[in-house]
Amino acid sequence: MPDAPGAPRLRPVEAFSAVVDGREVICLRDPSGLTEAVLTVPRPVVTILALLDGTRWIRDVQAEIMRQHGTLVPSDQLEALVETLDRHLFLEGGRLEAERARLAAAFRESPIRPAVHAGRAYAGEAAALASELEGFVVHPEGPGPVAGPRAPTLRGLIAPHIDFRRGGPAYAWAYKSVAEACDADCFVVFGTAHAGLDGHPFALTRKPYDTPLGPMAVDDEVVEAIVRRAPGELFAAELAHRAEHSIEFQAVCLRYFGAGTRGREDVRIVPILASFVHECLARGRDPTADPAVAGVLDALRETMGAVPRRYCLVAGADLAHVGPRFGDPEPVSRRRLARIETEDLALLSLVTGVDPGGFFSSVAADGDSRRICGLSPIYALLATLPAGRGRLLRYGQWPDPQGTVTFASVAFEEEPA
Repeated sequence: MPDAPGAPRLRPVEAFSAVVDGREVICLRDPSGLTEAVLTVPRPVVTILALLDGTRWIRDVQAEIMRQHGTLVPSDQLEALVETLDRHLFLEGGRLEAERARLAAAFRESPIRPAVHAGRAYAGEAAALASELEGFVVHPEGPGPVAGPRAPTLRGLIAPHIDFRRGGPAYAWAYKSVAEACDADCFVVFGTAHAGLDGHPFALTRKPYDTPLGPMAVDDEVVEAIVRRAPGELFAAELAHRAEHSIEFQAVCLRYFGAGTRGREDVRIVPILASFVHECLARGRDPTADPAVAGVLDALRETMGAVPRRYCLVAGADLAHVGPRFGDPEPVSRRRLARIETEDLALLSLVTGVDPGGFFSSVAADGDSRRICGLSPIYALLATLPAGRGRLLRYGQWPDPQGTVTFASVAFEEEPA
């Protein structure tokens, strides 16, 4: 059925179940961050939302509900729902486009990528943030205090991108190795693009990532070298960096553990959002067969060989997302948690073995049944890692029966000469 111009169309949004005041509701949020609103609607309203596909006017929605359920929903109620969705930017249309244009212009004009999540996902002031990060190190589940420097063998790192409240000690496990065993002056940071990249596999930005501890500067020479060698337009989806947290959280940790603890101001990052593995899975196509993906990864490898730096690759990546919040019919039981751990560890054995092909094949074999949201950053790291084998530092689960998330910290090290 073709679109009807002006008919309400719901944007791609995240929907998850919750209980509010004893009522089961559906919460709607925007993973792209264009709006920070979270709307709650009664579960039956989901039926109406499914009909807001841009092909039906309100009277057509009303008629379809009557046909399906024998219920007449007053048109004024439907109009009020549509107005609420539009006001909060959950519908395609002029209001959304105007806000998108405003945010894009502000992002383009800003000399930095602001610390969007400071003061919410982590402490917004330098002293409080340093205390918070140090608290993760000495937390009972943390790795313990940072020791003196040892041989600089770290060449790659997988760290979570779950919020600090739930995954703080796992970040400390990852970044303690940066403080102790890394001499890198250029960190290539791959982040998960949770809202996708409008069909582009990668998105770069030249903007320094600001943090309460000071900005993480971008290595412009490395960025330009990648751009010269890579196919396609690497800045076409740059706006995705604006609110995405997966690189921001790594920038915060790198500023503290990679620069601050060593008193170094020469540390730079190359921030690359990635979204291609899920797309390859949907097409039944290996990433190596996609010229847009393979070309950028080749360009990165060539750049690392041509532009002299001490490189370390970082993937900001979580693992499984299971439970009703993510679309499963049943809450996550203890038995399922144990099965998820077994499956995650089997996948991580391919990761520590630096086997990008095996990693992709394993996920493809079960249809990504655990909804691993860090697939693209992990694959990109494995495919471009110049040396080293992985070592699992920490595996963790946030075991909410309604929405369990798992994550891991992995260090990739080469043997000292």
